[in-house]
Amino acid sequence: MMLKQPEPFYFEHGERAVILLHAYAGSANDVRMLGRTLERSDYTVYGPQFSGHATNDPRDILAQTPDQWWQDTQQAISFLRQKRYTKISIFGLSLGGIFATAALERDPQLLGGGTFSSPLFAGNRSDVAEMFITLSHHQLAHSQFSLAEREQILAVLPELVQQQLQAVNTFTEQEVTTKLTNVTQPFFIGQGGQDELIDPNVARRLQAALTQVPVDFHWYADAGHVITVNNAHHQLEQDVLTYLKSIYK
Repeated sequence: MMLKQPEPFYFEHGERAVILLHAYAGSANDVRMLGRTLERSDYTVYGPQFSGHATNDPRDILAQTPDQWWQDTQQAISFLRQKRYTKISIFGLSLGGIFATAALERDPQLLGGGTFSSPLFAGNRSDVAEMFITLSHHQLAHSQFSLAEREQILAVLPELVQQQLQAVNTFTEQEVTTKLTNVTQPFFIGQGGQDELIDPNVARRLQAALTQVPVDFHWYADAGHVITVNNAHHQLEQDVLTYLKSIYK
């Protein structure tokens, strides 16, 4: 039986708008719970999905490029502006944080935003590729593909994942971290101290690099990577609300 795929969300509730971008192998479900919390506090929240995500075939993600995901990010901002929202902030989980940061660097009209467990710098380790393969096994087990087709897909994934993650790293290094001094808005950083996918200390490097703006830094010592849904999510939600209150004066 095929699993029902997650869908983007748009919670319209107030003149202050927030964009929430999801993770590499994830979907809008990564940030939906945070979105609901913000909605209850009178924020309009948009959770788009990056191209290639939320399908029954993991190769759909691997067919995309960082440039396409950057276009998706710009389209999300345009969507809210077409809805006549002018007070907009943007956050992202993991991969989403890379593109949220790129948006803040290039669009000074955005009021603020930041990252949740985002690898803006290369760390001592990354288990993202292994995670992607594991999730793909689960995804394919609930897909329409035959056993033989699943095995063929799984055989090509490791090389394709490595190629795509290298492209993401190149985009991050050349298009995002080199432009951090362009950020003019107060910046939020949330990071789990027990992150199982990336080196959590990259969050401290990001904090140290943003010398020109106030940084609202939060370290969730006992939490893993996906702080929007794990044991840190209640505290994260309150910390994000406090930050938003400070920028939407």
